[in-house]
Amino acid sequence: MSARRKSQNQQTIILLVIGTGLVLVALAAILALPKAQEQAEATGLSAIPAAVNFPAPDVQLTDLEGNPVALSDFHGQVILYNAWATWCPPCKEEMPALQAFFEAHRESGFVIVAIEDGQPIEEVRAFVDEHRLTFPVWPDPQYKATTAFRANSLPTSFVIDRDGIVRLTWTGAISRAMLEEYVTPLLKQ
Repeated sequence: MSARRKSQNQQTIILLVIGTGLVLVALAAILALPKAQEQAEATGLSAIPAAVNFPAPDVQLTDLEGNPVALSDFHGQVILYNAWATWCPPCKEEMPALQAFFEAHRESGFVIVAIEDGQPIEEVRAFVDEHRLTFPVWPDPQYKATTAFRANSLPTSFVIDRDGIVRLTWTGAISRAMLEEYVTPLLKQ
């Protein structure tokens, strides 16, 4: 065998080994992805809130039954205003955590007001029924709440203290662990 042919064979073998190695690394990454997502959910990884301090705008809308409602109706309670939409994947993802936190803390003067951003009332009502939401859900077809709070992405949440001051804001989905860590202390004040 010529030296040139031997060199080409060695290069081919090296390329095969490198290619096989890359395929194995890619396969390992693909297999690890679901496990990493499960660990993130289990440990409560989510958006972290920013501390803020401004008076909450008194948003006035109508609820799913057409009754007039306002954030000021809940003065004296800790309010988590959640701006969301029925079509938004991270919004859907966080709803079970919001529902569980609400159920655990509603007796402590806590309420979630989920204001849906722009979809028809029938669609919002169907979403509420499908996800068995028991906290107030208000449709906002004219984006009054997101405009008043200057929310520019979904989901975005604002925590309003018992005196009507916005204390925290989140952009992105919230986990139950983050709610416990950041909202629960406000319930004790």
